[in-house]
Amino acid sequence: MLSTEAPNGAPPDWSIVDVAVPRPSARLAGVSMAGFSQQVSAFTDIAMVAHPSVTLLIDLSDGDGILYSARGRRGHGSFVVGLAPGNLRAAGRVGTCLQIRLEPAVAAAVLGPAAALGGRVESFEDVWGREAERVHDELRAAGSWDERFALAAGLLRRRIADRPPVDPEVAHTWRTTLGSRGRVRVEGLAEEVGWSRKRLSARFHAQLGITPKRAARLVRFDHAAHLLAAGLAPASVAFESGYVDQSHLHREVKAFTGLTPTAVAGAPWLAIDDVAWPGSSPVPPRGSMESAGAAPRRMAPPGRAWNRGRTASTGAR
Repeated sequence: MLSTEAPNGAPPDWSIVDVAVPRPSARLAGVSMAGFSQQVSAFTDIAMVAHPSVTLLIDLSDGDGILYSARGRRGHGSFVVGLAPGNLRAAGRVGTCLQIRLEPAVAAAVLGPAAALGGRVESFEDVWGREAERVHDELRAAGSWDERFALAAGLLRRRIADRPPVDPEVAHTWRTTLGSRGRVRVEGLAEEVGWSRKRLSARFHAQLGITPKRAARLVRFDHAAHLLAAGLAPASVAFESGYVDQSHLHREVKAFTGLTPTAVAGAPWLAIDDVAWPGSSPVPPRGSMESAGAAPRRMAPPGRAWNRGRTASTGAR
């Protein structure tokens, strides 16, 4: 999840960031894209928190671009984030970037064995291969976000067509886990697909880079995190998300983010989700307006007074 947070921890100023999303006709199943362009040069601090997707963040800026670090590893430029990356931070004067979210089954088709990143973060070049430099050049040269989204969609389609899909049983297990918001038991999932629990866990992990049990925890955490960001009290979030109690919620939030539920509720990285990825939040923030293809808008979710704008497409900067 993307944010532009100042180094001193002050809320980001979304009034200087243009957010573009693909038109409905350009969207792919299992793929979500958003483009970010800063209107003025400003220091950007990007926080990625566990999300039920493999994320590609493609830096299209001139100059030094993004510097990132995670689990003691440092890198520069575009990168790919596996499921549950832990404490990932990136910083720099980033003018333009394209963020692509791939559902795990789609990621496996697009990236092949590289999709099994687990919680790792890898450079885009290492994951995408020899075409990475050409992809960057084509995306930078595009004259609009519409062109960039179309280029990215075409690249993804070709990769999906060239690789075999994941096992139907694995895909079904993921869809069921996501649809239930993580409130499933692995034994029940194995029975549904006609496999043993051991076989399901092994195949699921081999193809998606995460176990079914961990996937369920991740999906449930993501739901809870969005509820917290939408302003619900931790006790209510624990109940709505199926945690045993508030202490259980606290432990899971700490495990995935290193933060408390209160800190997650005020963290800026979730505040942009309903703008860049409409429909991703289980509870729309108060004051938000959902209208596909709307002109840039100003929104103020609970406890935040900064501006955010979204367009169905916008000229590239």
